[in-house]
Amino acid sequence: MQESTFALVGNEGTRIHVYRWLPDPECHIRGVVQIAHGMAETAARYAEFAECLTSHGYAVYANDHRGHGKSVENPKLLGNAGADGFRWMASDMINLGELASKEHPEIPLFLMGHSMGSFLVQHLMYAGHERYHAFILSGTNGKRGLLRFGEKLALMQCGIQGAAHPSMLLNAIVFGGFNRSFRPANTPFDWLSRDADEVKRFIDDPLCGAICTAGFFRDFFKLLLEIHTPENMKRIPKDKAVYLFSGEMDPVGLNGKGVYNLVSQYRQLQIQDVEYRLYPEGRHEMLHETNREEVCLHVVNWLERHTPGSEQDRTNDIRDTLADTV
Repeated sequence: MQESTFALVGNEGTRIHVYRWLPDPECHIRGVVQIAHGMAETAARYAEFAECLTSHGYAVYANDHRGHGKSVENPKLLGNAGADGFRWMASDMINLGELASKEHPEIPLFLMGHSMGSFLVQHLMYAGHERYHAFILSGTNGKRGLLRFGEKLALMQCGIQGAAHPSMLLNAIVFGGFNRSFRPANTPFDWLSRDADEVKRFIDDPLCGAICTAGFFRDFFKLLLEIHTPENMKRIPKDKAVYLFSGEMDPVGLNGKGVYNLVSQYRQLQIQDVEYRLYPEGRHEMLHETNREEVCLHVVNWLERHTPGSEQDRTNDIRDTLADTV
């Protein structure tokens, strides 16, 4: 795998840090996967997954969102995406998709998002889908209640303490109950994975686990309300495939119920190709779970079935291998 990083400048001048993972030079690139990471983490955490994808002929691009990772110049600003941050995050994702398409013209581009990133992908499924061939949602959910209450509370806190105030209150409301199903819980983040080493790696990473600001939560709640309105969901194209995967014990997806409800909504909208997989005992980060190799191969299998020409590519690879042995 070839790894490199570069800066992508946002439409209003913000520097966005990007990771690019490519297959080895002798490997034919079948497709491109663009990844949108989750809240309070970084795109660097997808390097292992990228190694799996590149070994099967897929180029991978992932940026650190605003307020995250190396897109933040001052660590004190982690969790602060700035004014209208989620609109700009979506814009950054579109810009990265355009760049990936320019670097790999006429090759299908898949958009994948995890957790918060999956909700940004759900937004782009109706508001920026033109460039993308298909979509993958990890650790996601559908329509949920109490968002209006959360938005009002965030607006109130923004008014009293300012939009840039790190919100321990809203963080506790959003994440406080996620560990309840897991006993014993040795850390506040046991809900992420059954793999204790992966949980420790997250905790020890100085770029992960930041408390997001009141303004961040305000804009996040607004996004969650918008993406599941009937008007916006009807704008999702019917002919682009969607793959959802999650752990059956993932609190973000309501232990699978939220994922299943979202799948049902997509099917009611007559989206032609919707697949999903729920992993028994799996928690929030299936790409960092104890069975992550299996999860990755399931994603690769779905990608190969949805990559135009991939069957012919595999046939050609077999022929080349046979020719080399003669």
